[in-house]
Amino acid sequence: MLQPPENKNATPQASNQNNYTPVKTSSAPIEQATIGRSLVIKGDISGGESLFVDGRIEGTVNIPEHRVTVGRNGVVTADVNAREVVIMGKVQGNIICSDRLDIRSEGSVTGDVVVQRISVEDGAILKGSVQVQAAEQKSKQPHQKQADAPKPTMEAPKASAAGAGA
Repeated sequence: MLQPPENKNATPQASNQNNYTPVKTSSAPIEQATIGRSLVIKGDISGGESLFVDGRIEGTVNIPEHRVTVGRNGVVTADVNAREVVIMGKVQGNIICSDRLDIRSEGSVTGDVVVQRISVEDGAILKGSVQVQAAEQKSKQPHQKQADAPKPTMEAPKASAAGAGA
């Protein structure tokens, strides 16, 4: 790390370009499980890695920390709970995303959706209710419950203060 500052003094632009390249290539590869076109799974699926579905699933899919991708040949008849969901095939069931739902132009969703962010491309089909929650809402849910309780208490003193001030 002492060499880049020496190079920086000699040619700052060249050393900066060299320093950025290794940083970008040092990212770890993403692990992803795949359910192939000919596979049919009935039951509950849960895991700690991303999932690509190009076959059939009936049951539930629970991968809260990772991405679930339903490929063009994928047919999912299940409730899906994931951080991020990308749909290019067909999903029948409710979807809960802690981050983002992306329904591509060839994708189809029939069911209720709860997300922070949603993207529906032209040509995509979405039948059901959509509930968009703010990113702050998830991280502050315990705080909001506490904040909701004092609000009625706060209103009474405000009314008293307003009455006392008048």
